Amino acid sequence: MDSFHDFEHAGWERAADHYAEAFGQLTTEAGESLLDGVGIWSGSYLLDVATGPGFVAAAAARRGARVIGVDFSSRMISEARRRHSGIDFREGDAERLNFDDGLFDAVVMNFGLLHLARPEAALSEAHRVLRAGGRYGFSVWAGPNEAVGFGLVLRAIEEHGRNEVELPEGPPFFRFSAVDESRRSLEQCGFEDVSVKQLALTWRMTSPDAVYEALSKGGVRTSALLRAQTPEAQEAIRVAVRRSVEDYARDGAYSIPMPAVLAVGTKRR
Repeated sequence: MDSFHDFEHAGWERAADHYAEAFGQLTTEAGESLLDGVGIWSGSYLLDVATGPGFVAAAAARRGARVIGVDFSSRMISEARRRHSGIDFREGDAERLNFDDGLFDAVVMNFGLLHLARPEAALSEAHRVLRAGGRYGFSVWAGPNEAVGFGLVLRAIEEHGRNEVELPEGPPFFRFSAVDESRRSLEQCGFEDVSVKQLALTWRMTSPDAVYEALSKGGVRTSALLRAQTPEAQEAIRVAVRRSVEDYARDGAYSIPMPAVLAVGTKRR
């Protein structure tokens, strides 16, 4: 797990320059639903864990919340500070939060849980730093059969490349895509009144190569898997993904279904 933690950290340092362009539209849309789910209001005190470029933290600040955003990637924190001056962004690890018990009204993690070596530790830490009655919410991608962008790339790798490459082993990427698993994990960490639902998100892009570019540069696990392919396989995968994306052409652009799962729970009073 330490090796996987370090692998993800190095990957996000590398992806920081590309993530906002690759996934910003999708994660921003999901972030608004996440803030609704935990009930962010003017004056509430929010911790945004795995803040990345700070999109959710900035949205919460616009609602009048007091916000701290943390991320274990110094490059991501620099990007968040550049984009959103006036918000408190700090380096910090989701699995070992450097905050007192019972401090926040709400804690959120937008598409961060699926990148952690020890997701249960992050859930327990979120529970610890919440006040009694506070709410925690996270979002993750739906499975690859529904989140089409992932499905297209993973199938192309299977057909034109190889999955047996040497990468640090981590928790299953789509573990929390299952409603029952998200609910069970939150309840096991002490949350109650748990709700889990799917968000209907659409990835809108102007180029059929944008999906491949996003996943090859703006992520970690899939990006590493693509980099491990031979140059010939990489090109074959790129062409296959492009052809598949072209099936989603609409009015001169491309609209790819990318649903997400949103889970919210409350710390017992």
